[in-house]
Amino acid sequence: MITLRQSAAATQTALKARPKKECSLSFKPLRIADIDTLRPLLAQTCCRTCDFTVGGTFMWLEYFDYSYCIFNDTLFIKGVTEDDVSRPAFSIPVGKMGLEESVALLREYCAATGCRLIFSAVPEAFVAPLKALGASSVQQLADWSDYLYEASALATLSGKKLGKKRNHVNRFEAENPGYTFEPLTPELIPAVKEFFLARHLPLSKPALADIEREQVMQVLSTLGLFGFEGAVLSTPANGIVAFTLGEVKGDTLFVHIEKMDHEVNGAGETINKLFAEMMTGRHPGLIYINREEDVGDPGLRHAKESYHPAELLAKYNVIF
Repeated sequence: MITLRQSAAATQTALKARPKKECSLSFKPLRIADIDTLRPLLAQTCCRTCDFTVGGTFMWLEYFDYSYCIFNDTLFIKGVTEDDVSRPAFSIPVGKMGLEESVALLREYCAATGCRLIFSAVPEAFVAPLKALGASSVQQLADWSDYLYEASALATLSGKKLGKKRNHVNRFEAENPGYTFEPLTPELIPAVKEFFLARHLPLSKPALADIEREQVMQVLSTLGLFGFEGAVLSTPANGIVAFTLGEVKGDTLFVHIEKMDHEVNGAGETINKLFAEMMTGRHPGLIYINREEDVGDPGLRHAKESYHPAELLAKYNVIF
């Protein structure tokens, strides 16, 4: 006679013996060497937030612990949530597959691996579609909204709102006759690195600033792989006083890096304006400039708000 306990044990043994359904997705660690592999997929225009660019992905691959999978011409990225690096999360898939199909695959993956399906850095346009697919919770990431500006406004600094910025540029030009502004070429990188390493972070800066500092050096050391466009501002008295790097995707310039000597009046405002002017000249289709997030840094927030953004691009955690 088979007891109830023996029957239950036999059922559990049978379930364990049953072969598990193989998941279609298999993730591997993301590396700088993968830039050219992912670039065509990241180039697809799904939104204007910085997280779907080469810089937004590869400059932060270690901090967000990114791994990736390309399945059916669609890019899946696994990492952690923007606001809590202890929580695994996914980016919105980009590529050939529709959202419903790609979400179904991620649900299958999460069921097989025992993790919860969470999307992080979700652009607002994807929130309603994800809710329609069964998402149970939506949380806005207050410190991670991107600051989006009209490219023509930053390139000209025209109008009353930007009058103070214009005055800073005029002062810089008046105090630094003979200054130079030039594209960042490989020959200039050693001097740019020296300038950057000489800048000291204030103690008030958040921990992310130290991580970003390492990423800037990584970009400067592998600039050919990243493919960014950049510029350098110099004066006869001080040498390099500012530099910047960014990438163009669709109608938007993403400024990933901008560093300046804060002791030189107007250096930041001048390189901001001249780089916007240079890039709108090179890329006539540019309409917007994305200067990315303030990550909760009060100084960065004030600086970004002072340029009067056309829009703040909100981002969300969306949880299933």
